Amino acid sequence: MLLEAIYHRPKMNWSYVYDRSTMHLRLRSKRGDLDAVIAIIGDKYAWDRTVLHLPMRIFARDALFDYWEVEAQPPYRRLRYGFQLIEGEKSVWMTERGFEQALPDHPLEFFDFPFMNPVDFFEAPAWVKDAVFYQIFPERFANGDPSISPKNAEPWGGEPTPVNFFGGDLQGVLDHLDHLSTLGINAIYFCPVFQATTNHKYNTADYMRVDPHFGTNEKLKELVDACHERGIRVVLDAVFNHSGREFLPFADVLEKGAASRYADWFHVREWPARIEDGIPTYDTFAFEPLMPKLNTEHPEVKEYLLEVARYWIQDMGIDGWRLDVANEVDHQFWREFRQTVKSLNPDAYLLGEIWHDSIMWLQGDQFDAVMNYPFTNSVMDYAVLGKLDGLGFANEVGKLLAAYSQPVTEAAFNLLGSHDTPRLLTLCEGDVRKMKLAVILLLTYPGAPCIYYGDEVGLDGGYDPGCRKCMEWDEQKQNKDLLDFFTQAIALRKQHAALRSADISMIYAEAGDPCIAIGRKDQDTGEQFVLVLNASEEPRSMELPLHQGTWRNVFSATTRETQQNKLKLDLEAYGFSLLQLDVKSHVKA
Repeated sequence: MLLEAIYHRPKMNWSYVYDRSTMHLRLRSKRGDLDAVIAIIGDKYAWDRTVLHLPMRIFARDALFDYWEVEAQPPYRRLRYGFQLIEGEKSVWMTERGFEQALPDHPLEFFDFPFMNPVDFFEAPAWVKDAVFYQIFPERFANGDPSISPKNAEPWGGEPTPVNFFGGDLQGVLDHLDHLSTLGINAIYFCPVFQATTNHKYNTADYMRVDPHFGTNEKLKELVDACHERGIRVVLDAVFNHSGREFLPFADVLEKGAASRYADWFHVREWPARIEDGIPTYDTFAFEPLMPKLNTEHPEVKEYLLEVARYWIQDMGIDGWRLDVANEVDHQFWREFRQTVKSLNPDAYLLGEIWHDSIMWLQGDQFDAVMNYPFTNSVMDYAVLGKLDGLGFANEVGKLLAAYSQPVTEAAFNLLGSHDTPRLLTLCEGDVRKMKLAVILLLTYPGAPCIYYGDEVGLDGGYDPGCRKCMEWDEQKQNKDLLDFFTQAIALRKQHAALRSADISMIYAEAGDPCIAIGRKDQDTGEQFVLVLNASEEPRSMELPLHQGTWRNVFSATTRETQQNKLKLDLEAYGFSLLQLDVKSHVKA
């Protein structure tokens, strides 16, 4: 028993409130080291009457560790707990004081979860668990009103550059809502729509005005209302880390220097604000002089930005915010931002752009989710780039599941690409088979999947600006097979709770083998699925340990019977099968 590998601490992702009557307790141990773990729980003021011994289960694994979990229902909304660690005939007890050779006589040494205060719970909007997002880069989606296009707008479908325009606008989105509804989309994330000089609009000049080349505030309200009529939520992009150079307070700073009444709205290291050897003397996003960093600790800046948040939520009726460069803004601002937004719409979704471990932003006081790029990277390394074998990918998934609480996993914003990454089809080198592997992993994983506009019809492109091509609306140039696949896969996800649940098991994952089988289950409905993938250029025959019964391939509608709890399966190169267990035929072992 390697005690050095065993870890637990209260709160965060190790002991947390799942819902108003349930807590989850977790513990880490060396992979394969322990035979069993038992949680000893009870109320600290009524220990003798409430003590229970609950067996824990391994809910996730990575290359180094097993992660154990158990549900507990504290009778009085508080909990003392410890762990019994079992290896063969040997037992060790773990308390807050450390490791004990015998169970302590009283619970005072145990871990303490003092009280389940509702205000401290992590509670993301319930609708997000069932959402399928679609990301739109407004300038490149559709030109619905040429009369408001920039004068230098180029013909639709030309080669994108960092600075050119094609005239995409809000009317263009309105004109193509049927496409989104048919695809199965029920939430849209828009890149910035506010007034700015660039095609990407991440250098905001006026936070209270829709860019005139996109339309008007009234047109945005029309679009939001039209989306709501179709059951589509709308999330806008907020750039609160920095403004644009044309933002009036910063323009005043450039004109008046340290004498400007807005001097403290920004972080000027040396006056006058200028560029020295290519580096601004004021803090910016990266070293981009067009994007001066806002001082979100300043009371007036805070008041202004919180009014921006209020206006678009309350007056325009949007359903949430995606928050650009969220990790470079102070935590206290985000806490006040959350309080402001949630007081107006408790169901608003707050999504932070963070590319790394984000647990300090996901404690219930700031964001509901972050952009799950670690998931993106794991899927790419397995299904697209061939850097991971089946076991490697299983370990990556285990690490992701253990890194956050289950409510965080269920609300995560999962994606395979965005305006900041090369197109998925390009990374697949045009191989649609690889792309389908990645997409089916996305659409059968817990959280909210997001489709980047055009991926569903085969749009390609390298890193920015290539990934920001004009949407292809000529049906003759669209990949219809890919569009049909996206549509069917999204429909399956929406129809089956098991494909959205957090119950994931690795049925088959071996070192050196590019194949993997992932179990998906929903306890309430009893649904069971197995996703089997072959991330190899060679066909593969497999024998999987599955429940006795009939398994139906939901894409081909063919059925197979297990023999002695084993199912033989043939997979094409870069092929997959999504198998559903016929509950009527299921024989419990």
